[in-house]
Amino acid sequence: MPFRLDRTAFHAGSHEQNAQYHATQQPTTMAERLRAAAYLNSVAFGYDLNNPPRLDRTAFSMRCHASKNG
Repeated sequence: MPFRLDRTAFHAGSHEQNAQYHATQQPTTMAERLRAAAYLNSVAFGYDLNNPPRLDRTAFSMRCHASKNG
């Protein structure tokens, strides 16, 4: 699903007008917004949306914390 930014759809308004718009006219579900965010991340960081880069696990380490009670 391609996403495109419609620059003609935005206008300045008061906080009350913006809150009213988002309460009544928000057309997308949370899942659709997350898909759009994933697409924007793939464009910003230059990776294929269907093949994202793997997490570099060597940058993180796990330690076992000893229990103070025993």
